[in-house]
Amino acid sequence: MTSPQAPWSRALLRAPLDWWEQRDAFLKDGVLALVLAPLAFVPTLSNIGSQIGDLPERPASALSVGLVLAQTLPLAARRRWPAGCLAVVAGAFAAHQALGFATTFGSLGLYLALYSAGAHQVRFRHGLAGVVSAGYAVLALVLDRLGSPQDIADYLAFYLTLAAFWMVGSTVRTRRAGEAQRRRLAAEVATAAERARIAAELHDVVTHHVTAMVVQADAAQFLLTSAPDKAGEGLSAVSDTGRRALTELRYLLGVLEATGESASADRAPTLGRLGDLVEQARRSGQPVEFSEQGERRAQSVEVELAAYRVVQEALTNAMKYAAGQTTRVLVRHGEERLEIKVTTDGPTASPAAAPAVRKPDPAGGRGLAGLRARARMVDGELEAGPRPEGGFEVHATIPSKPASE
Repeated sequence: MTSPQAPWSRALLRAPLDWWEQRDAFLKDGVLALVLAPLAFVPTLSNIGSQIGDLPERPASALSVGLVLAQTLPLAARRRWPAGCLAVVAGAFAAHQALGFATTFGSLGLYLALYSAGAHQVRFRHGLAGVVSAGYAVLALVLDRLGSPQDIADYLAFYLTLAAFWMVGSTVRTRRAGEAQRRRLAAEVATAAERARIAAELHDVVTHHVTAMVVQADAAQFLLTSAPDKAGEGLSAVSDTGRRALTELRYLLGVLEATGESASADRAPTLGRLGDLVEQARRSGQPVEFSEQGERRAQSVEVELAAYRVVQEALTNAMKYAAGQTTRVLVRHGEERLEIKVTTDGPTASPAAAPAVRKPDPAGGRGLAGLRARARMVDGELEAGPRPEGGFEVHATIPSKPASE
């Protein structure tokens, strides 16, 4: 049976590890160097050290202690200055071998320095590898002149061991660079997608309301001369539409900023606000018939917003290209999908053409294409085109995704 204290115990054990992971690399490497340095003087660990010269052993001295420390303490800078660290450690190791001092655990610092150079050295990597190889060749010649019993095969085997540590570091560096590149690409793709989403939202909000305001302002201007007593209603409609535009823009900016009241759900475009869109289009002079079938259920934010934008863009196109023609909006709530159909009677201009030959919209022409992309994002489909009997139809099918899911 698991003790109730187990989660707390794991948290207490994890806290020091998290603290250590957040420390600076220079501090971590400094601790490594300070731990390795005293271990180099533990006699029982000397058998683990690295040896290539195999010369007659000389007694320890202050010089040997200094060379041992020079093989361990520079590791504190193994990631910050990998080339300098390798130069000091390798030089101390070579002198230690050539002078015939006893093998110590600190000689493993050479392996760590080689790994660090392969993993963290950025510039002049090939040049550094060439210098290290040449230095090893000189060491092998010196040891041979000093009477080392090692032969060419021994020197080659040791060289391959050193090269293996360098290659392991290089492999780690390559993988890290590849992962960093993948993260950069993923961030660029996410940024581009977010920009496209923001552009689509701004298009849907601004185009719809500005189109409605232009239509309403034109109607009010006409009424000023033909029916002055009704001009006030047209100007009031322009004012109301402007307020709706500001409300949606505030909501959109609140979502982008993800702060405070401006991102509250009561301002979010939802299926329950389709009536406002229809009423706005009617006040702009567009005859709109609105009907719903089935039981309305609360959907996820993505589904509700996609459905709202489909109706909004379809009504915008109707007001722009088929002003005064009857438009019918049908929303069918099903168990598995939400279906939206917006049809406009009479001939249409730009949207009536096939998508491949459609003339560019002066405002940018991203409306229907953006709606198709939005529908695909929620696993839905959208079809738009002229009807055989005349007019234009937008038909969207979106899989239901209740808000509870």
